[in-house]
Amino acid sequence: MTSSLGTSGLIFNEPLLWELGAPGRVGFSMPAQDVPPLPVDEHLAGEGPDFPDLCEPDIVRHYTRLSQWNIGVDSSMYPLGSCTMKYNPKTNERQAALPGIAAAHPLLPANLGQGLLRLIYRLERLLIEITGLDAATLQPAAGAHGELTGMLILHAHHAAQGRQRSKILIPDTAHGTNPASASLCGFASVPVPSNDQGVLDPDTVAGLMDEDTAGIMVTNPNTLGLFEDNIRAVADIVHAKGGLVYCDGANLNAVMGMDIKACGVDVLHLNLHKTFSTPHGGGGPGAGPVCVTKALERYLPIPRVIKAGGRYEWSEDFSNSVGKLHAFYGNYGILVRAYSYILSMGPHLNTVSQHAVLNANYIKEGLRDRYHLPYDRPCMHECVFTDKNQQTHQISTLDIAKRLMDYGFHPPTIYFPLVVSGAIMIEPTESESKDTLDGFIAAMQAIAQEAEENPDVLHLAPHYPKLGRLDETLAARKPCLRG
Repeated sequence: MTSSLGTSGLIFNEPLLWELGAPGRVGFSMPAQDVPPLPVDEHLAGEGPDFPDLCEPDIVRHYTRLSQWNIGVDSSMYPLGSCTMKYNPKTNERQAALPGIAAAHPLLPANLGQGLLRLIYRLERLLIEITGLDAATLQPAAGAHGELTGMLILHAHHAAQGRQRSKILIPDTAHGTNPASASLCGFASVPVPSNDQGVLDPDTVAGLMDEDTAGIMVTNPNTLGLFEDNIRAVADIVHAKGGLVYCDGANLNAVMGMDIKACGVDVLHLNLHKTFSTPHGGGGPGAGPVCVTKALERYLPIPRVIKAGGRYEWSEDFSNSVGKLHAFYGNYGILVRAYSYILSMGPHLNTVSQHAVLNANYIKEGLRDRYHLPYDRPCMHECVFTDKNQQTHQISTLDIAKRLMDYGFHPPTIYFPLVVSGAIMIEPTESESKDTLDGFIAAMQAIAQEAEENPDVLHLAPHYPKLGRLDETLAARKPCLRG
């Protein structure tokens, strides 16, 4: 590889705002007061906030320079496996910023918010059509919140049967939040090992499923990037014992266009901030809608939007509901962005998944001769390698990830899933062109070559970013927030 996206050029340092400011600087001229000042009780007011005095260029340049420290989907490929960091079309932002949406008050009465309620109603039905299930709620505010909602629905269903169950099956290839969501609802997690093909074995599930088990939480495609080939047989086993099948839909980007209900799924959560191209990360808002079968619809959270006489109304007339899970109604701006994306794609949503799967397999084939494949079979939206080949040269997965930064790429997910030692988990999504994928493959191949010929380069990486190799343990325990 003769050149890279990485550079050692101009890199800004940035002090704290309190170090930038100087007394008397202002960035905004207050209008002249037209009312007399009113004295404030100093005892009640206290000393006041310690705000620095800054002019407008100070503020603009500070935040612009900080933004240049970061990498995101707008600046480079962001191949986080199991996280689906896809490009966010700017038309979504435009729709979410429309004054009638962005400026709408949360307590707006239904008669003044018909368009807003109609969007909720329509988006629920679009998600129902996409998944093949029968009913949906948009209220959960994130993926893990959707998991919790799904588990509350399972809990409510079994309570309605007259006997609460105490256990839940969780495969070793599920997402890590699954057992936590189950525990919050009083279920004890029962681990289910995958077979030598990286998927669930029906016989293993049959041996663990009993009348005290509420069901199974399965991620499909799983965190190895593999489709659960036996999902229908597993669902039949669980249903035969009175259990329910919960599907973690964080990886739906690989299977849009597939009838999820036909796989035997009863409850499915979706990550709008992954599959449907809305922003996520940095602690920002997400959305984790839940879709269910007709039999479980009565347990969905309230309030729900109903259509009556050509009008849209809020309704809490659902006595079996698990209740309210979020103030007002979810993160509405994220719902608008997802709605915009779905309408933009229309009937071509299934091609999103096809291209995502194609891109992942292209990377897998491009790197198979350099990196170890623990499961050498066609993958779905992501592929998983390990550092087994590089360990001969005392190079670890962490070294590979750090060196990749020098080539201008954000590192993929590392050391996950936990069932693979030294995992390197790559998800390119459908957003990336063949040129970008070829550049990523060339960078990874160059790193593998360096591991053989000059391993010290990797041990000391990264070389080009603002900061080099950090003491990550110390950084977590004693963070320094200075630039």
